[in-house]
Amino acid sequence: MRGTVAAVVLAAGRGTRFGGDLPKPCLELHGRPIVAYVLDAAVGSGLGPVVLVVGHAADEVARCATPGVELVINPAYETGIASSLHAGLEWLAARGVVHAAVVGLADQPLVGAVAWQRLAAAYDAGASLAVATYDGTRGNPVLIGREMWPEALALRGDEGARQLMRRHEVVEVDCTGTGDAADVDEPEDLMRLENS
Repeated sequence: MRGTVAAVVLAAGRGTRFGGDLPKPCLELHGRPIVAYVLDAAVGSGLGPVVLVVGHAADEVARCATPGVELVINPAYETGIASSLHAGLEWLAARGVVHAAVVGLADQPLVGAVAWQRLAAAYDAGASLAVATYDGTRGNPVLIGREMWPEALALRGDEGARQLMRRHEVVEVDCTGTGDAADVDEPEDLMRLENS
């Protein structure tokens, strides 16, 4: 094993496309907040520490967190998702030896624990940057090795690891059958998951 791999869940954004007053990570799917499903998968993967990055409605989103999760506040969340990635990586960098981070999104409740594990295994196999694929389509989570963190910390705007993937070789990790990387961006998305 090459080292410790952490899990980072990004949950700081406003979720403006969804609308409504409730922060998107707190929306319920089958009676539970969607972020709880994501955190269950991250914790269940055995990776650690598991970090939840919050920003918009931070207290409300934090209340949806499951036990055993570290909370990190991103005060710059309005500048875009890159700032949330910064917050998570900076927290990890300051607290002990973590060699890589697997990063997922709070609005993808059907990504399974096995996907997180497969991304960590890609790091153990030598990858510095890897992405989950589902039926050949890139999704989440994404692995970022510590050697890539300085570049990740220089990213700006409303795009995170995709910027790195345009610049560097990326290992694609097949996660077909481990879950579903569907986003909950709009009310119709949540309705579809509720009925599936």
